Amino acid sequence: MFTRQYIGGKGAILMLVGMLVVALAVPAWGAYKAEYKMSVRTSQTSPWGAGAQKFADIVKEKSNGKINIKIYFNGSLFADDQTKEFMLTKQGVADFALGSTINWSPQLRVLNLFTLPFMFPSYEALDAVKNGNAGKMIKQQMDRFGVIFLGWGENGYRELTNRLRPIVTPEDIKGLKVRAAASPIFIDTFTAMGANPVLMNWGDALSALQQGTVDAQENPVNVIIIPYKIFQMHKYITVWHYAIDPLVLGVSKMTWDTFSAADKKLMLEAADEAMKWEMREAREGLSRDGASYKKLEAEGMTVTYLTPEQIKVFQDRSKPVYDKWIKEIGEDAFKAALEDLAKMKK
Repeated sequence: MFTRQYIGGKGAILMLVGMLVVALAVPAWGAYKAEYKMSVRTSQTSPWGAGAQKFADIVKEKSNGKINIKIYFNGSLFADDQTKEFMLTKQGVADFALGSTINWSPQLRVLNLFTLPFMFPSYEALDAVKNGNAGKMIKQQMDRFGVIFLGWGENGYRELTNRLRPIVTPEDIKGLKVRAAASPIFIDTFTAMGANPVLMNWGDALSALQQGTVDAQENPVNVIIIPYKIFQMHKYITVWHYAIDPLVLGVSKMTWDTFSAADKKLMLEAADEAMKWEMREAREGLSRDGASYKKLEAEGMTVTYLTPEQIKVFQDRSKPVYDKWIKEIGEDAFKAALEDLAKMKK
């Protein structure tokens, strides 16, 4: 009798332990947060910020108000140090982020692919790489780092503005003090071209531009140059498409794992819809003599479009950047990108 009770007691204990293990292994889908945090570098007035808000709005609608995402604009979650955003998302401090590949590249080196100078001469070239094997490799690396890829957005081609003169040749840029984005590849690129680059975050850059302590800066037209009224500080813009800045919509794996399969599906659908809209806005009016450039001219800027021959001179000066940074990016990813571009040309 004693033996039978003992066995039965032991069996009950094992059963309880098993039930507890199963319970812990199942994500707590019912324990959703009242509010999720989303980090964005810019204000809501830019396509970047507006695209983030659109994503949050669609998610809220599709989830019938169950998933509420609050946007923290102007880098308020990372105290204006945009290079911290990827790690804060990985750690779950930000549940979601719509971030620049430039700002995330210090932690995810493969993202420097998009800032190799003159690598992507057209939007078609960029899309071929994002949607090709190189894009798959980038998504896989992100996932392994703990930030789940949801979709591609766009900051845009980075064009050069300055307060002194039109930039047509490397001699024109020689010695120019250029504020560059906070990634070392920009130092190497502008040094190779003969400029004097200075890395600083965007908050500090705005003050420096207003005070004239830097001569030039490079940024996308629709997302930064127009919304932040750079034309009030600089008279000249050079359209040369030297680098492009895709955005990445990502979610912390810690947060992602708490959602049900159905809610993950609706968020992926929301990301697709919102990011397609954001990319259209980022690219609108940027053909030669398009509405965006006409606006800059109306605001008093001199718009200089470089010819392929003029661009080639700058490209040739940039060869040392490739020699150094292909190793940093990863030779496999760079080779995959070249193959993606080759397929596009066939």
